[in-house]
Amino acid sequence: MESPTLADWVGDVRSFTGRQWQREPALFPRQGAAAPAPPFDLDELDAAFDGGLLRTPYLELVRSDKVTIPPEAFTTPRVVNGVTHHGFADRAKVLALLRGGATLLLRRVDQWHRPTGDLVARLTEELDRPVEAFFFVTPAGGQGLAVHRDDADVFVLQAAGRKTWYVHDAPTEADWRLGELPDDERSPLRLHGVLEPGGVLYVPRGFAHRAVGAGGLSAHLSLTVRDLSVQDLRAALERQLTEGLGLPARPLGEAAITDACAALLEHARARLAALGPEDLLRAARARPPIAPESPASPESSETLAAAARAWEPGAPATGRTGPASLSRTWRRLRGASRAQA
Repeated sequence: MESPTLADWVGDVRSFTGRQWQREPALFPRQGAAAPAPPFDLDELDAAFDGGLLRTPYLELVRSDKVTIPPEAFTTPRVVNGVTHHGFADRAKVLALLRGGATLLLRRVDQWHRPTGDLVARLTEELDRPVEAFFFVTPAGGQGLAVHRDDADVFVLQAAGRKTWYVHDAPTEADWRLGELPDDERSPLRLHGVLEPGGVLYVPRGFAHRAVGAGGLSAHLSLTVRDLSVQDLRAALERQLTEGLGLPARPLGEAAITDACAALLEHARARLAALGPEDLLRAARARPPIAPESPASPESSETLAAAARAWEPGAPATGRTGPASLSRTWRRLRGASRAQA
């Protein structure tokens, strides 16, 4: 595994890959003064509140004691063009709930915070796996989620305060379940430690864990690295077995349907005979990622500032209606109106 991003967090990537990756949880203290800080922190969170567009479902308040916190308890409605819209984040309400022991959870930060999106895109390319970003803010003594398992490898980047982590053992059954664990499924602890600002925690996929605020207002960015499931492998196998098969989508009549069955089986047997485990794994890895495309995709690379410069008066027409052409159209209409008068 080659990953400059991981090297900033775990040091020797080769050693991490051989010892911890998908095998063992690990806590990495801050790698010196030059260690990169998380791209999203409490200052960026305040900027998101100040921007006024943060709203559900991107934010949520949670508690490990199963007390449901309804959205109206931490959001406020707004009236736009005479219509009331709900779900806009209310910082005063959020702070009040944090002081009461709740945890703030921000979902898919990579979708609405550009620096985090850049980090996620970079890590997705380096690891060849989809990555998503979540942000948690927890008061001292607070716990947002009960002991649970995630369907992802998780890297925790501590941004502020201190948080105590409890990481249990891996699942003992192959068909393990996601989410909160019943009391009778609690396995022995594999890691127990306090994460300080600048530190990084790694939790392998499926390892049960929980976290409790240990000091100050604890904030961390969680990067979840998704991996393949059997459903992904089945989908990849279906694509491989039907690739290059030219059959009519709707065969007419029993004979045509029977012929289609025979052609499909013959094609699938030939493809399957030539398909090995590595081929299927490679095909599954090549599937379109769950994470959104990078913001730098060709369709979205042009900025509004660049578009404005291209639409300066006198710029050549490109078939689009820019400010200059709108102005000319308005002058023509105004002239015609005056002539009629």
